[in-house]
Amino acid sequence: MSVRVLIDHRKTAQGKTTQAARHPEKAHRPDNPIARKPDWIRVKAPNHPVYHETRKLMRDNKLVTVCEEAACPNIGECWSQRHATMMIMGEICTRACSFCNVTTGLPHALDADEPNRVADAVARLGLRHVVITSVDRDDLADGGAQHFAEVIGAIRNASPETTIEVLTPDFLRKPGALEVVVKARPDVFNHNIETVPRLYTTIRPGARYYQSVRLLDRVKQLDPSIFTKSGLMLGLGEEKAELAQVMDDFRIADIDFITMGQYLQPTVKHAAVARFVTPDEFADYAAMARVKGFLQVSATPLTRSSYHADADFAALREAREAQLRNRGSVTHEQSDKVKTS
Repeated sequence: MSVRVLIDHRKTAQGKTTQAARHPEKAHRPDNPIARKPDWIRVKAPNHPVYHETRKLMRDNKLVTVCEEAACPNIGECWSQRHATMMIMGEICTRACSFCNVTTGLPHALDADEPNRVADAVARLGLRHVVITSVDRDDLADGGAQHFAEVIGAIRNASPETTIEVLTPDFLRKPGALEVVVKARPDVFNHNIETVPRLYTTIRPGARYYQSVRLLDRVKQLDPSIFTKSGLMLGLGEEKAELAQVMDDFRIADIDFITMGQYLQPTVKHAAVARFVTPDEFADYAAMARVKGFLQVSATPLTRSSYHADADFAALREAREAQLRNRGSVTHEQSDKVKTS
């Protein structure tokens, strides 16, 4: 039996969730019936004691998590291991992507104390690796870049051994914003492409595919030591050849890590699932990505950007070290050949 976990902490006084209030921009759209999930998409309902401890800490520190806002199916597993992905700059997004469960509307002013509360939560959770994401803040002159930098700085001060991954917006039409985040030196800079270019007008209408790819390319130009990462949702109608082209675009931009997971429809007002991609197909896409030269690949139906991010980061770092060792070995061999010629 398939289980779809939807955790939504915003309730009415009667304890009912108001989806219309979350997505007023989608209210006029015709309903897309939610398809029955296949057997390979299974998650456990969140009931572990540590899950509730993690949830309480998020509440005590007045923090928003993408785990809840995006209705992530892995929340029970991750929170039971004290892994929570904090979503900074509020819970209201300025964009209205047709796949996303985050509320659309006019955001509130930034909370100057949020970086300290995030850092405190990271320290109390004892995280070796943390992922920090955000809503889109097109209303801000820098798209929230300085706020990201302040969160990174606060975590460094509170937990100097914790590695930091940021999952940022595209900073579309925000000159200089990317440079502010890169200067704060996160260990991983993640920005999700989400889908193939052909589907952008219906799935991600507020974004531009090539802007997103250029963003990650620019990160590498500014600081080659920062790992770059991007993710795709499958099952929206993309074709295999299109995915292969996106992977090639990623490699041209020197993106280190690609994630691929199954799109799951949050409500009847969101984009419909075109099909459920099988585990074998995900394995084939993972093999394709490895052949194309990514340092790290995660591709399963339940893969999400921050799912198992700590273990993935360790593997990513080891892959780079192995790559550098191999390059060094080749250089020595070439040098020896020159000397003996």
